[in-house]
Amino acid sequence: MIIKRLAVFVAALFLFACSDEPSITADSQEAASDAKAMLAQASASDGKALYVACQACHGPKGQGNRALNAPSLVNQSPWYLKRQMLAFMEGRRGAHPEDTFGQQMAAIAKTLPDQAAVDALVAYIDSLSGHTPERTVKGDTKKGEDYYTMVCGSCHGPKAEGNELLDSPALAGVDDWYLVRQFELFRKGIRGADDKYGRQMVMMAPALPTDEDVTNVVSYIQSLAEK
Repeated sequence: MIIKRLAVFVAALFLFACSDEPSITADSQEAASDAKAMLAQASASDGKALYVACQACHGPKGQGNRALNAPSLVNQSPWYLKRQMLAFMEGRRGAHPEDTFGQQMAAIAKTLPDQAAVDALVAYIDSLSGHTPERTVKGDTKKGEDYYTMVCGSCHGPKAEGNELLDSPALAGVDDWYLVRQFELFRKGIRGADDKYGRQMVMMAPALPTDEDVTNVVSYIQSLAEK
């Protein structure tokens, strides 16, 4: 009975979290309600069981799925995954009306019962093997390297490995298409307005003033992941 309900839940969650609809629908609200019911019965210490709610979009190995607008979750630092999950849960991310995908993620994150569940979920994701994401963004890698060194490297590290002491996440290994989208959200103020860490990126975004600059830098970051 539990397995059957879980299958129904995952199917509903798939429609909810991965929809391209620009607004929350009645079906998605029902899916969120089902998610709360299922997670209320799940053990907050069982990250693998909790991850069932994520794999419909993010994949069984956390590899992501661009067609579903779901980024890879592996290759990222656990501390940053936790911070973002809490930001979604607490309304500091995904609250802007123009952040459609962020809103969907926030609604799902709020179905987690507590921080212990977040810790268990992140620990399970961290146990999954990393992989090199497929290149989808093509730019001038040399120009991107120059910009990255001047603008990004001091916080995110010379190899884009991130630096927890500076609250700067890893960039190498993150999907290139996702990096482009998030930078655009920072540049427009759609992401970061309600998050003290995000505001740092909002302030830094003008340092890459054109789409070409962003493409070049992201292309360089992707080259670091491929080494």
